[in-house]
Amino acid sequence: MSDLVTTSRQGSVLVVTINNPPVNALSPGVPEGIAAGVRSAASDEGIHAVVVIGAGRTFIAGADIREFGRIVSGEAPPLNLNEILSEIENSPKPVIMAIHGTALGGGLETAMAGHYRVAVASAKVGQPEVKLGLIPGAGGTQRLPRLAGIETAMQMCAFGEPVSAAEALASGIVDRLIEGDLLTGAVAFANEHPPVRRTRDLSGKLLGAVAAESLKSLFQDSCRKKLKGQTAPLAAVEAIAATARLDFDAGIKYEATLFNECLFGTQSKALIHVFFGERAVARIPGLPKEVQPLPLRRAAVVGAGTMGGGIAMCFANAGIPVVLKETTQGALDHGLASIRRNYETSVKRGRLTAEAAAQRLDLIKPVLRYEGFDEADIVVEAVFEELALKKHVFSDLDAVARDGAILATNTSTLDIDEIASATKRPEWVLGTHFFSPANVMRLLEVVRGKATSPTAIATAMELGKTLKKVGVLSGNAFGFIGNRMFGPYRHEAIRLVEEGASVSQVDQALTDWGMAMGPLAVGDLAGVDVAWRVRQEAIRLGIPHIEASSFEDELFVRGRYGQKSGAGWYLYDENRKASPDPEVERLVREYAACQGIPQRTFSHTEILERTLFALINEGARLLEEGIALRPVDIDIVYVNGYGFPAWRGGPMHYAETLGLQRVTDRMRALYDEFGPFWKPAALLEQSAKAGRWNS
Repeated sequence: MSDLVTTSRQGSVLVVTINNPPVNALSPGVPEGIAAGVRSAASDEGIHAVVVIGAGRTFIAGADIREFGRIVSGEAPPLNLNEILSEIENSPKPVIMAIHGTALGGGLETAMAGHYRVAVASAKVGQPEVKLGLIPGAGGTQRLPRLAGIETAMQMCAFGEPVSAAEALASGIVDRLIEGDLLTGAVAFANEHPPVRRTRDLSGKLLGAVAAESLKSLFQDSCRKKLKGQTAPLAAVEAIAATARLDFDAGIKYEATLFNECLFGTQSKALIHVFFGERAVARIPGLPKEVQPLPLRRAAVVGAGTMGGGIAMCFANAGIPVVLKETTQGALDHGLASIRRNYETSVKRGRLTAEAAAQRLDLIKPVLRYEGFDEADIVVEAVFEELALKKHVFSDLDAVARDGAILATNTSTLDIDEIASATKRPEWVLGTHFFSPANVMRLLEVVRGKATSPTAIATAMELGKTLKKVGVLSGNAFGFIGNRMFGPYRHEAIRLVEEGASVSQVDQALTDWGMAMGPLAVGDLAGVDVAWRVRQEAIRLGIPHIEASSFEDELFVRGRYGQKSGAGWYLYDENRKASPDPEVERLVREYAACQGIPQRTFSHTEILERTLFALINEGARLLEEGIALRPVDIDIVYVNGYGFPAWRGGPMHYAETLGLQRVTDRMRALYDEFGPFWKPAALLEQSAKAGRWNS
């Protein structure tokens, strides 16, 4: 036994308590401690049953994810959790697992090795390993179908979503819900003297080979559609289907084989990189430890359009009262109607109760002037993306906001320092770049100006956590991290079309690869007119590698603004469903002829290299300039804000997966063919020699 696991007695029941805060992860020593407790009970004539329970807020929230990386690197031996769980399951005395909080991943696998499971009503159980590119590796694919049936097991293991205690009871995972104190109820259950019942010996819910294969086919087809490109969900379903043809021991061995294939594959490494990356970006190098975020009790938002309304919802969803300002009653009414529709949709889909939606709506106070702004701890400006207008608003805010309030601009490209110059308090001005729809998207780019104070930065980063978003700090540069990189990426997508690729071919190459949307479809979603204005501003500022003309100018001139106008790169029906437009293909060939651009065909590989390598190279430049702090910051921005597949880890991680030398060599070849746009960033060339990013 150790400090991680302790034992005590309640009559003739041995209570084994896991105490590994904060989430009782299965770190080395925890499973061994549980097994030692169960073992001691077996040899103690005064004990007739064992209760295993977690101290603190949860049972076991899963494995210690750090151990997976250590195993892959050879720093740690392979897990032997199966042997430990087998020892628990083979106990001659009944073992009751008492669940509160969560029993996830290895936590649920540990619980299923017990003979019975009891839980409080608020508990949740699940097998979320696929979210790390893995499958359950300690018997989860073999014990779960024996308790809950193959269909439920496939659903839980393939998609990784937890189920409530009530659902777990109905499916057979949990044997009883406990009202009142969990330990008292679990001991009472043990004192009913239930017989030993080993999960491995259950077979009543297993299926024959034909039925199992049929379910396997259905679930794998669903996984290919919903989780395109991911291998772990397919492997999880395969392992569960194997219960129809293999006995338990053989099934455990098969699960181990599939688990190791996932563990040592690139997808798991990428997803684990993202998992830790989302935590790493919250730590800001150089920010003094003594700096503490300010409390944010009240907020205000200027602008009730799509972005402003969504931002107001973010505050209301976090329980923060927010004042929402517009300049006209009509605009304010329209914004509130959109917010109301969003909440009504959430109620219809079962995500919110009508009462909760009403409470959140009540937190949003509409105004036409600046009343209430003097009480706000943070003000977010979300007006039209025009520098003069934003400076005018900030001049007003400087006059009405209280001293010490944070003044934030929701700009996607504009100069934070220039906006701050309209105030007498630049130390309290920064950017909070929300992504649309703001009430849904997880990313929040926090942009610091040259005068932004450490306290303001710390508070804005804490705001991200409060709003349940992933905050990433960026320096002040045109487009910050995300949009600065997106420019070269889209540049190449457009250039490929100008050189002979079709619009749909470029987009499909990237969506087949894993991107949520193709770059040209994204342009139609955001607005071709918006992209045109951004490019004109970039040209005005002298941003490198921005061409004076682009075929997209032709779309802008013709009023083809994208989804909003029914036509852009694609045609759109009344439901905004896209279809290829032969007119665009005709226009782009005419444009290419006028510009003297040679035409040829492209493979998907060429399309991927031209677009993704442009993205990676610009990321390297951002690191050189100090706009992005670390490669992982770029990765988290792109995974959470731009539809980059998490199972590829983000653009900078993906470059390392390919090999930085390979990326550099290919870019040198493109430089020889196309010129300065493709000059490899100095950091990329330096990092290629080391095989990893130097920053």
